Amino acid sequence: MKKLILAALIPATVGLAAPALAQPAPPPPGGWHHGPGPAMGGWMTPRRDAAIRQDIGQLRFAIDRAVRNRTISPREAAPLRRQAMVVQRQYKMYARDGLSRDEVRWLASRVNQIRQQLRMERADWDRDRW
Repeated sequence: MKKLILAALIPATVGLAAPALAQPAPPPPGGWHHGPGPAMGGWMTPRRDAAIRQDIGQLRFAIDRAVRNRTISPREAAPLRRQAMVVQRQYKMYARDGLSRDEVRWLASRVNQIRQQLRMERADWDRDRW
């Protein structure tokens, strides 16, 4: 008897669960918007935001340390500092309405380019322009 009742309850349970599975998913935090813009701000987490700010700060610190250690001259450091300042300003502009993936990609690319230029300046050994 128990097996008969159990066999009758299984299809009924599956029938009740099926409509719940057919419900649409709730919208993501930033909405269903897929293009760049303010709605993409939900993609930017505080951790990613802090990582970008930290990268820019570390870049500026590395330039100052290279001058202090005399691995590059102040004249060589000036354009690198200007470029780092431009990236920092751009970050502040982008961060006002939330960073999109493209903006994060651009900022990371610029930071990496400036780091590469710093490495090249350290390796060229022409510090006679003090």
